[in-house]
Amino acid sequence: MESQSNTAQRFYGDYSFNTGAVKRFSAVDYGIFAAVLAISAGIGAWFAWKDRRKKGIDDFLLAGRNMSPFPVALSLLASFMSAITLLGTPAEMYNFTTMYWWIGLGYFFVIAGASHIYIPVFYNLGVTSAYEYLERRFSRGVRTSASMTFVLQMILYMAIVLYAPSLALHSVTGFTLWGSVVSVGAVCTLYTAFGGMKAVLWTDSFQVIMMVISLLAILIQAAVIVGGWGYAWESAGRTNRIWFTDFSVDPSVRHSVWSLTIGAYFTWVAIFGTNQAMVQRAVTCPTLKKAQIAMWLNFPGLCIILYLSCFIGIFMASFYEKCDPITTKFVSNSNEILPMFVMDILGHVVGLPGLFVAGLFSGALSTISSGLNSISACVLEDICRAYFKSYFRESRARLLSLNYLFELCFSHTGGGFHFL
Repeated sequence: MESQSNTAQRFYGDYSFNTGAVKRFSAVDYGIFAAVLAISAGIGAWFAWKDRRKKGIDDFLLAGRNMSPFPVALSLLASFMSAITLLGTPAEMYNFTTMYWWIGLGYFFVIAGASHIYIPVFYNLGVTSAYEYLERRFSRGVRTSASMTFVLQMILYMAIVLYAPSLALHSVTGFTLWGSVVSVGAVCTLYTAFGGMKAVLWTDSFQVIMMVISLLAILIQAAVIVGGWGYAWESAGRTNRIWFTDFSVDPSVRHSVWSLTIGAYFTWVAIFGTNQAMVQRAVTCPTLKKAQIAMWLNFPGLCIILYLSCFIGIFMASFYEKCDPITTKFVSNSNEILPMFVMDILGHVVGLPGLFVAGLFSGALSTISSGLNSISACVLEDICRAYFKSYFRESRARLLSLNYLFELCFSHTGGGFHFL
């Protein structure tokens, strides 16, 4: 590798731009991916067995409202930090500028608003479904409409969250497309349906750890190969990616300080403050104060994943400065650049690409489990118990059976959208 001041480096080795081919996954990589699925399923099985004598439906949907803030915070973080985030944020740095870093400040205002304005309302009402508030404020019809809109939106979102990273990995690395879709969907459905909210919270915690470990592995190896943060930053400056001071109020500008702080606030507070998946997690805490602590503990986690992904994007841009994978037709879109980058810098170490896949699909697993759990709770509370209250008043077995059925149906519905 030769280095000259203010000029791009040339990287020598068995990298894609030198060999003309992208490395493929090994059996060990597939084994690590399978191990992550097995651990997630094992956590669900453990809580299904451990809580088999619990009688209340709240134990299943809300973990008995007795969870500590730490796993709740990790689950809040995992719910919408999906594989799309892990692929898309580095691609944002690669394609555009560092303006996106401002969204971290937006997250601060989001957590402040959600934890001190919205969550207290839902917590003090003692709701299971966030949409119960709408019936008390307006009417049952409004509650039902909002709840079913959420269910439809979440089914579509789950399909995208699982299919998009599967397709990107398959296109670049040869990682089996439908094998990953079916296996992840099946495992996620099983531990969500039978382990309940407690299983979802603890598997989310495990999956967040896997996401961070995989990001750190990529970042450390990227720093070693590229030559450190100083060179990567210099490269980003040469290619006009360093930009933090766009204060334009023009709505046609891709990113500005205002859109990434004020705009991000309204986008994300709707998720952290009123989305069923988030509200349902917050009310699993025994007190409002602990729910607010969980929300605030979530904030540094958001920033860690955001900025690790941004740093990786900067290293990625430096590594491919002299050979853009899209221009050279190695990949067809920017979401495939990170998988290619991982295979280039980690492909020579058996198992590390598998660690990346494990982290990527941990993001998908956590989002899908959150979706399945929340939409089944909505259907049970906003349809079954709202319209047929006397029939479902005390029958835990009937409610749990319906919950299993709903989660299986919604999982298969999402799977149908994968094929579309």
